[in-house]
Amino acid sequence: MTSPPVTSVVPSPSGVWAAYHPRAEVFDEMRAADGTVRPHWLPLVQGLERLGREGVRERAESALQLLREHGVTYNVHADGESAERRWELDVLPQIIDAAEWAQLEAGLIQRTKLLNLVLADIYGPQQLLQEGLLPPALLHANPGFLRCCHGIRPPGGLFLSLHAVDLTRAPNGRWWVLSDRTQAPSGVGYALENRAILSRVLPEEFRAAQVQRLASFFRQRKAGLRALAPWTSAPNIVLLTPGTYAETYFEHAYLARFLGYQLVEGSDLTVRDQCVFLKTLEGLQRVDVIIRRVDDTWCDPLELRGDSLLGVPGLVEAARAGNVAISNALGTGAVETTALLAFLPALSRHLLNEELRIPNVATWWCGQQSERDFALGALNKLVTKRAFVGGHGEPSFGGRLGARELEDLAAHIRANPHAYVTQESVALSTAPVWHGNAPEPRPLIMRCYICATVDGFTVMPGALTRVSPSAESPIVSSRYGGGSKDTWVRSSAPTGSAAAVESTAPALRPEVSASHVPSRVVENLFWLGRYAERLEDTTRLLRTALGRLAGEGGPTEEVELTALARWLARTEILDARFADEFTPAELASELRELVFERNRFGTVRELLGRVGFLANNVRDRLSGDTWRILNQLQTDFPATMSRATPGAILHTLHRLIFQLAAFSGMEMENMTRGHAWRFLDIGRRLERAINLVSNVRAVLAADTDGTALAPLLEYTDSTMTYRRRYLARPEMPTTLALLINDVSNPRSLVFQLEILGHHLAALPGADGTRPEQIHFEDLMALLRETDAQDFATQGVLGRARLATRLDEFYEATGQLSDLLTASYFSHVPARVS
Repeated sequence: MTSPPVTSVVPSPSGVWAAYHPRAEVFDEMRAADGTVRPHWLPLVQGLERLGREGVRERAESALQLLREHGVTYNVHADGESAERRWELDVLPQIIDAAEWAQLEAGLIQRTKLLNLVLADIYGPQQLLQEGLLPPALLHANPGFLRCCHGIRPPGGLFLSLHAVDLTRAPNGRWWVLSDRTQAPSGVGYALENRAILSRVLPEEFRAAQVQRLASFFRQRKAGLRALAPWTSAPNIVLLTPGTYAETYFEHAYLARFLGYQLVEGSDLTVRDQCVFLKTLEGLQRVDVIIRRVDDTWCDPLELRGDSLLGVPGLVEAARAGNVAISNALGTGAVETTALLAFLPALSRHLLNEELRIPNVATWWCGQQSERDFALGALNKLVTKRAFVGGHGEPSFGGRLGARELEDLAAHIRANPHAYVTQESVALSTAPVWHGNAPEPRPLIMRCYICATVDGFTVMPGALTRVSPSAESPIVSSRYGGGSKDTWVRSSAPTGSAAAVESTAPALRPEVSASHVPSRVVENLFWLGRYAERLEDTTRLLRTALGRLAGEGGPTEEVELTALARWLARTEILDARFADEFTPAELASELRELVFERNRFGTVRELLGRVGFLANNVRDRLSGDTWRILNQLQTDFPATMSRATPGAILHTLHRLIFQLAAFSGMEMENMTRGHAWRFLDIGRRLERAINLVSNVRAVLAADTDGTALAPLLEYTDSTMTYRRRYLARPEMPTTLALLINDVSNPRSLVFQLEILGHHLAALPGADGTRPEQIHFEDLMALLRETDAQDFATQGVLGRARLATRLDEFYEATGQLSDLLTASYFSHVPARVS
């Protein structure tokens, strides 16, 4: 496969590309050795030249802002810790010529067919071993080969329904295969997000380049997944994720929402009678196809790793019985080993009667004596890698090692030769990356994707191109700080308007989608509602106090602040010492800590973390706008304000209230009224009732003269309602009537309970006899017997009776939460619906 042609056009010596000087000894994707631009790059080069450096910089900043708004992350795990890292997207795409791409497509499809045949053999008759085309040690020393899967033939005999291939160019411009990803290939979702963002920030350049769209690939991917389950015309398809701590969890949630599939964890599934079922509120629902993003050995703790909490007990047996299709099939990690590259040319000739269209980088597996001897004699010129999936450590570049390091490496190889491969050290091709205010060349690897269709295989007309973190680094890895590029495959004909960009799901034939919601999902939504409300409640309380600290400090504010401090001490938000005497500076310091301290339970920052965690767990259930609001809660909150004045903190809390109100509005106006929304709102209403009762009873106990009533009305956002209704200063009877018994006040206790009653009546199995419904009716009967205004007019005795009644409400609402948990979040019914 020869390199693309070049043109005589040379970029302006004073323009955007003036400082771009790739190394002469490597292949550069954009510029030839003589400085001319390859023709398929011309529309972009000329377009960016017209924009100028400042214009390109602005587009790069726009792309960065979109990544932040969309919450695109890559989770990094190191030394037992996990951290979210923002996804890096370069504003300059990788561009491939149409004719060259056609050659790549043929080679990639050939490779996928070949690996499917290899998998069918090693998990079937194993003739390749018998005929000496594969050494037995290569298979049996490979932890990716799952012995318990031998003899399992997936539906249609298709082992790989999605295959990823990492490509690079040699200095002569020829493409080479570096590795295959066959277990649970990652990156296709990031590639889709890259396209959505870059086509938005460079719309004119995107149109001018006549870029092939990605939508058809995903249409064919969905059709191929449906065909994996021939026993039904409307298969139930789920995407199995390890959970929020997975490196590529963003992609899991993104693809589930884009494709319209349920995102599930291992605990959401159960195997009954050799079939897989999804645990939902309504009961067990049959699952036909699982798109797994869990590595092979973690998928079934019964027959694979016994310590796995990520898999589904009995999944291997269900696959063996042919009752579930898994994409990709269990055991496909066996051909992900780099060692197999050394044998693929001969296997291609044997199984396909064809030469490999895209050659591998020269590879020597050290499990064979002659190859090991060669590798040991040339370690200083080769790249040494772990042979099998799961091997630890990055590649060792022999040319960068000292004599002692080479000796240590040779010793490791001699001690465990089967675990190592060596490869030719290939200088990766480079492409321009926007760095600072100018482009610079960076090494790249292009990951291409091949998926099974109804009648064969197709290649995504694009790729996830990854670039190294610096021009000098030979390691291209997202884990070690590398960036990414959108990949534009040019078409020989116009491809339609840029409005067809793949930022929304492709149009597909209508399907019956499952309305059943997994119990884990509704539990997370329930607690998201509770913690979002708890965050708002805490923010409103602290804002009420800070407003008086940041005010003019008149006698009224000082008296209210004292009463407010006694009230907050009663609820244990403030330390008990604030119930007595304190200075404004002491209170300001304590309130600052209650806002910003990360490691203290119940602070604003700590609650923000809980909301973020729960939102991440149900990300696939949230609309793009809703997610952006919740993501903004995290990104806009200041990292630290150790010296902030009460006024500055107050401004931060005002903004937080606005953002929480936006989330509440999106929830109420845009979320489909199903069980998912219902449990989110149940959590919110229950938490609001609990918090209201807690604070009203604290005011009753701590405030004897009504001084805290104005702060109480402010905290409950009921000040204007009270003023319009009573045209007088707050009094205890009328204030309590407004907050406890007023059905028109959206902050009152009765308002919350009436909405809860409607929700409970609409839950699955609700017939009036369920424990939570019986308990709720008792709670409503208690409320109907409680006339807060009447109690408050009876003096000290009446206030004491009301306080006792509020204690009963507080305990009963907590019990209602426990009953809901027992009924809907912990059950695994023994029936099939």
